[in-house]
Amino acid sequence: MMRAVFLDLDGTLTDSGEGIVKSVDYALGKLDLPALSGDTNWIIGPPLWDSFSQLGVPEDELEHAVAFYRERYSKTGYLENRLYDGILQQLSDLRDAGYLMYLATAKPMSYAAKITAHFGISNYLTDQFGSEEDGTRSDKTSLLAHALSVAKSTPAQAIMIGDRHYDVVGAKANGIQALGAAYGYGGLTELRGAGADGLIETPHKLAATVREYLPM
Repeated sequence: MMRAVFLDLDGTLTDSGEGIVKSVDYALGKLDLPALSGDTNWIIGPPLWDSFSQLGVPEDELEHAVAFYRERYSKTGYLENRLYDGILQQLSDLRDAGYLMYLATAKPMSYAAKITAHFGISNYLTDQFGSEEDGTRSDKTSLLAHALSVAKSTPAQAIMIGDRHYDVVGAKANGIQALGAAYGYGGLTELRGAGADGLIETPHKLAATVREYLPM
């Protein structure tokens, strides 16, 4: 029987904070708004419109902020990124065990596909699901509903892995088990508070934890 593993990208497969933070700062500078300060981990994961709104960008300037962000991110930001240690081996182990893996990211697919190709992640994926440039399916609930339909998977046959509460909430809304990538940007408190079914402590434990919660 098919087993589908849906994988977040930022904070789950790659440590992408540098490029995202620098691109947000670039956009804020273009709008003559204060630069980021303090803990910036909260920025990695949510839709860009939500993040810029929280940073004080007026509603009528949100589209400009997103455009400025993408101006930098599409050229250099997406490469200011690195694979978590051992993650490709974990994907290889899951593939060899018979699991089908799918990307499920709030990031626009146009950027996500570049990243997964650059780092060799796409070699292990059956399909990739991301948002549209206008923000359509940038929330994990609608994204996973779409992914389940296209992948022809049932919730009982699937599991979602992500590092933020958005991943857990989206999975639960679709009846999917959720594993929290505790090594990412959300942290234990956020993931437990969202109701994650289990936690993956390090990237090296990803495959074993999937096999524990969604055995073949």
